[in-house]
Amino acid sequence: MNATASTEPVPGRSQEIEQCAAEWLARLDRGVWSDIDDQALQTWFGTDTAHRVAFLRLQAAWRESDRLQALAAGLRDSGPPPRGYWLSPAGERVMLTRRNPPQRAHRRTGVPKFAMTTLLLIVGALAGGAGWRNYTRVDSTRYQTALGATQNLPLADGSEATLSSDSRIEVRLSRHQRKIALQQGEAFFSVAKDPGRPFVVDTGTHQVVAVGTRFAVRRDGADLRVVVTEGTVRLEPNGNGRSAQPAALLPAGSIALVRGDAVLVRHVALQDAERLLDWRQGLLAFRNTTLAEVAAEFNRYNARKLVIGDPAAGNLRIGGSFRADNATAFVRLLEQGFPVHADESGDRIVLRSR
Repeated sequence: MNATASTEPVPGRSQEIEQCAAEWLARLDRGVWSDIDDQALQTWFGTDTAHRVAFLRLQAAWRESDRLQALAAGLRDSGPPPRGYWLSPAGERVMLTRRNPPQRAHRRTGVPKFAMTTLLLIVGALAGGAGWRNYTRVDSTRYQTALGATQNLPLADGSEATLSSDSRIEVRLSRHQRKIALQQGEAFFSVAKDPGRPFVVDTGTHQVVAVGTRFAVRRDGADLRVVVTEGTVRLEPNGNGRSAQPAALLPAGSIALVRGDAVLVRHVALQDAERLLDWRQGLLAFRNTTLAEVAAEFNRYNARKLVIGDPAAGNLRIGGSFRADNATAFVRLLEQGFPVHADESGDRIVLRSR
């Protein structure tokens, strides 16, 4: 491991270094400066890198403020005070002079406290601005999976996301919010508890809000499905002009389906809710599901599409678990156990009843 020298002052010495740097800057600003002064300042710089950093930071702030018109409060003349003049707390113009050159770099020369305080206020304001920028900073990251792929994603807040096939999300994290835009497909979230920063999944028309829980959100065109396997989430409309809908609280074992303005919520056994998320292990689980729905689910994971050739075939009921990425094996089993014939042609397999 490589050691890197720090340019930050040791905690407890920061204020002392800033005060000493302010004294040197005030001394330099008065314009009465000798080679002895310069040598003493360079010696002070050489004793600790933090000395030079503090001096340069104060000097930059001093220049940016144009020597602070505020220091001339009470001065009748326009513009900043002339070089070498300061205002006393009583509002009197005082010419600061130096009787003897400083003998030691840390020696105090009686610089007015209000001047040093002002310099420190400048540093505080700059540091405060940087702190506010850090507080309001939003880290935005996009993730996307290819057709047939799934991906586990550790998020910066300690949560985890699992993306299904052909899915896309945008993660926006800051100190006061956690927002996930589900732009396409399906994602499962294991949310780290943080009551001060609710975890919001935005689907455009609705949002799903959680603090610490486990749930999945899926977009099928304009339709939406939410499956909760742990904790409780809140499903609510985004208020973007759609008809008013009340928020729905979804405890573990809930399956919510949103179609248009209608919201249907079912409560099932937890293992049945988990079965809908078997895609995380590369499986598709069906229970008394029509072949038309089964084909649509396989098509979410495979480039070679299953096509229903007639209504009779589409209405057949299917149950069981199958590999999501092996539609060909599913078709072989289908032909063996059901009155179905498969016609393979290029990038599709047409399923017809027989």
